[in-house]
Amino acid sequence: MINWEVVMPAVFTWLKESESGALEIDFDITQKQAAAVLNAQGKGGSRMGGLVASGTLGENSYLSNEQRLSLLKSLSEVAKEYNVPLISGAAAETKEELAKIIEGLATVGVDAVMVMPPKTKEVPTDEEMFAYYELAAATAKEAGLTIMPYNNPDAAGYHALSTDILIKLAALPEVTALKISTTDVSTIETLMLENKDLKILAGVDSVTVHAGLAGACGGITGVGTIFPKASITMQEYVLKGEWAEANKISQAMNSISYLDAQPLLMECLKFAMGIHHNDTDGGLRTLGKKLTQEQIDDVRARYFLAKERLEVLDLI
Repeated sequence: MINWEVVMPAVFTWLKESESGALEIDFDITQKQAAAVLNAQGKGGSRMGGLVASGTLGENSYLSNEQRLSLLKSLSEVAKEYNVPLISGAAAETKEELAKIIEGLATVGVDAVMVMPPKTKEVPTDEEMFAYYELAAATAKEAGLTIMPYNNPDAAGYHALSTDILIKLAALPEVTALKISTTDVSTIETLMLENKDLKILAGVDSVTVHAGLAGACGGITGVGTIFPKASITMQEYVLKGEWAEANKISQAMNSISYLDAQPLLMECLKFAMGIHHNDTDGGLRTLGKKLTQEQIDDVRARYFLAKERLEVLDLI
């Protein structure tokens, strides 16, 4: 059983140029950066409680199925070394396509699957939405996995999961947690009032503290992949109910956490990671959209402001 009362890093997929000039996965750097994040400790001595790979920040939408499985297989080695579960994102247009993706993920060491709503132009009915997740749950059960419905309508542009659907999905035995990525934490409060035993993970860094107050037990972080000590320490304070201390860290990271709720969150945070590791060229290599110079300058300013504030708190 996965312990969800933790913070987990959503790691970036690092890319390099092949001899032909095309971008390909740099498995070595991706593994090393994931290991470095898992090796970090908070001030209380705890570490990240899982490894989230090939999610929104891992360029999931742009990777081929073969690339995705190869990436996850390489990162499963890192997850096993640090004895943490490996979690992957999955999105598809149909429930049948989703089932095939989940079956594939089970072959490369994935323990749980974050399942996004169907990638359709038309909004599914509640019945269609539930059937999509129901088949995912049944497929996961056969493959020995669990699933985590992933509600992220704000930045990722997926169809929103209604509170009623989330409550129904939480009752499925294969659903062991819900990921709620929204700046409106009232959704978390509503779900917790319905069922106080739910395991809910916050997915937007700027509201980690508010999500904890609303009842979230943990979080999946993008900014924490860049500043792991700060993210882990903040979660330590949240779990202990030391809200003032947690809020100090949240405020220190606010300039960069803002990016986690924007449409280009992957491109922006990946570039910030490149700055952090003195590899700005690598940080700009993406299969997604290219940042403008104005966006590059904005990310750079936000990164250094957060770094300066975290240094004062001894959290770099």
